[in-house]
Amino acid sequence: MKNAVIIKPTPANWMVVYTRSRFEKKIDRTLNDNHITSFCPVIKSLKKWADRNKMIETPLFPSYVFVKANTGEQLKVKQVPGVINFVSYGGKPVVLNDTEIERIKSIVDNYSEVELMSIQNLNIGNRVKIKDGLLYNYQGVVTQIMGKTILMTIEQLNCVLTVKVNVDQICLNVAS
Repeated sequence: MKNAVIIKPTPANWMVVYTRSRFEKKIDRTLNDNHITSFCPVIKSLKKWADRNKMIETPLFPSYVFVKANTGEQLKVKQVPGVINFVSYGGKPVVLNDTEIERIKSIVDNYSEVELMSIQNLNIGNRVKIKDGLLYNYQGVVTQIMGKTILMTIEQLNCVLTVKVNVDQICLNVAS
């Protein structure tokens, strides 16, 4: 056994797979059934039809599922029907920290009204409403955008209060 090659198993890392539209929960179920750790964060929302109302679960990140897999399991993941490919950068799958996944799990578990808002849709002058924290339900105008933090002016209580808040704490398209 002089010439035997010993292959060390690689550690499993959290990665993101891009999926066909509306396949997220099915892929999550299939991966877990095949003993591959995956996570598809879902949010509950009330859907209204003409004849009824129903609470439904929709993926927080449409067309994405988080997968914890090692190099050997990546091929199995790609073979699951509906998986398009791993999200990659520089030809290699993007790897996420365990803490990022835990943070997403915590948000989904602890907050009933979670929505994904692209920062690209946010502009200076937008009217927004704070949906979390000490200033819950206060409305204001975006005056500056600094990465994932915004500076907004709140014109309530007959004075101007300027506050710095994270983008995930606001709702866009608030009526005047």
